[in-house]
Amino acid sequence: MYAIISDIHSNLAALKAVLADIDSQEIKRILCLGDVVGYGPDPADCLTLVRKHCEFMLKGNHDVAVVFEPLGFNQVARKAALWTKETVRPGLFSFSSAKANWNMLKNAPDRYEEGHCLFVHASPRDPVMEYIEESDVSDPTFGPSKKIIAIMEMLRGVCFVGHTHRPGVITEDFRFIKPHEIDMRWVCDGKKAVINVGSVGQPRDLNPKACYVTVNGNEVKYHRVPYDIEQTANRIRSIPELHDHLADRLFEGR
Repeated sequence: MYAIISDIHSNLAALKAVLADIDSQEIKRILCLGDVVGYGPDPADCLTLVRKHCEFMLKGNHDVAVVFEPLGFNQVARKAALWTKETVRPGLFSFSSAKANWNMLKNAPDRYEEGHCLFVHASPRDPVMEYIEESDVSDPTFGPSKKIIAIMEMLRGVCFVGHTHRPGVITEDFRFIKPHEIDMRWVCDGKKAVINVGSVGQPRDLNPKACYVTVNGNEVKYHRVPYDIEQTANRIRSIPELHDHLADRLFEGR
């Protein structure tokens, strides 16, 4: 049994709540699909906790933006990425923990495979940037997009992703199933599927609770965890480089 987390986005309160929930189930193995940083107020502490508790961290687009440049980002995300870089990039006399955090961020792989399971931040075709969305399978007139057809053809089994912050399962017959429609559980039956694990630190499915999944044999279970949103929001509002919108959206899960 193991847990998969993604899209923490420097939200320390949410990450602590999720780690506590995982620990309460006596789960020792945690995999992170990336975007540990970006948007939120506590990137260094989140990196430290991920480095301590996770078996690995994959590379997300915000992680890349912090290490290199926030190309293609809107102004709010760009300013947050640049501030994050100044916050976590170690100097000559920085503590060893800061250097270890930076090295993890800089050297994170972009994919991991285990059996017939593939783990990426975004998509098998582009592990860091490409979005797999509900709209790829929801058009009743034209059917599934060429993108999702090509992605399914690439898979050998199940692919776990984050990136959109919207949890759900895209099935081999091109349906998008929301967690509440399957009683928060999905049983892998040998068929292909793309499973979005949701977001720990910035959910966008109109549910503000932190989201992650556990895998036990062939069963994937979604978990929603309440956390102190006000604490994170106040921290965001106290940092001039972080837009207040990044605080406001957390209360609404958008």
